[in-house]
Amino acid sequence: MAKPVILTGDRTTGPLHLGHYVGSLRSRLTFQDTHEQFLLLADMQALTDNINDIGKVRDNVVEVALDYLAVGIDPERTSICLQSQLPALAELSMLYLNLVTVARLERNPTIKDEIRARGFGRDIPAGFLCYPLSQAADITAFRATVVPVGEDQAPLIEQTNEIVRRVNALAGRALLPEAQAIIPRAGRLPGVDGRAKMSKSSGNAIPLSASPDMIAAAVRAMFTDPEHLRIADPGKVEGNVVFTYLDAFDDDRDAVAELKERYRRGGLGDSTVKRRLDDILQALIAPIRARRAELANHRDHLVDVIRRGTGKARQITERTKCDVMAGLGLFQL
Repeated sequence: MAKPVILTGDRTTGPLHLGHYVGSLRSRLTFQDTHEQFLLLADMQALTDNINDIGKVRDNVVEVALDYLAVGIDPERTSICLQSQLPALAELSMLYLNLVTVARLERNPTIKDEIRARGFGRDIPAGFLCYPLSQAADITAFRATVVPVGEDQAPLIEQTNEIVRRVNALAGRALLPEAQAIIPRAGRLPGVDGRAKMSKSSGNAIPLSASPDMIAAAVRAMFTDPEHLRIADPGKVEGNVVFTYLDAFDDDRDAVAELKERYRRGGLGDSTVKRRLDDILQALIAPIRARRAELANHRDHLVDVIRRGTGKARQITERTKCDVMAGLGLFQL
């Protein structure tokens, strides 16, 4: 039997960080053994709020692909493809614009939150407002049935499935499959400051290429419990970024549970917990950093990986587009 198709990817706005690793990269290493996996370098979606810095979007195509290979993505088992070089995605997006109202787009919780966070007000770029349609085109063009997303992105998959049902109704048959959202167990990783999700733009991220000194400095600066002033004081684990990271990266669950109990009871200092986390993150990032540095010397290989993955993706997405156009009864030449 054919493997189920899974589509995931990242906007090419900068190198990836530990938030990406927890949220998606770690699971992608498993998915490439069990699914037909496509990783989309989403440069067109990156332009929706970076049109004035096209150079950043262009230059980070290779940087993101570099991170993919550095963490262990195998281009022989996972196709890495460039969104802007897949014309069928834009054509399907144009078609889907006719199936959704502006009011429905504005009601999408994910889009509402992102518009608020960016302070667009009513000056919303049309491309940003239509982001759910672009994502729907991506998912359906690959006929993906599984899409790993953060919990805050689940409404985008719901809207994709609405479009799928509309297309199938117009075609009179099941032309496209619906997709299932897979939400990572660890959830969203907070930034080291504890105030927001980890992101490049907020300056609270630990990149996958971080040096030992950068990792150590980030761990030292991590938000803990502001009321935990002395080692003997009882401390709060909830909202404590160090313990959140230990939950995400420490494989010794029993040891973490014991540390939490000692911290809550009093008698465990922040420095002790941070040293443990620093050791874990150093061990995690060191081989990724080394592999990344090695791959960075072979840019031609990276470009070839993207070219081959994009070529395979172009054939698949073009075939889907033609099937959709024919299924809806559009004029064919």
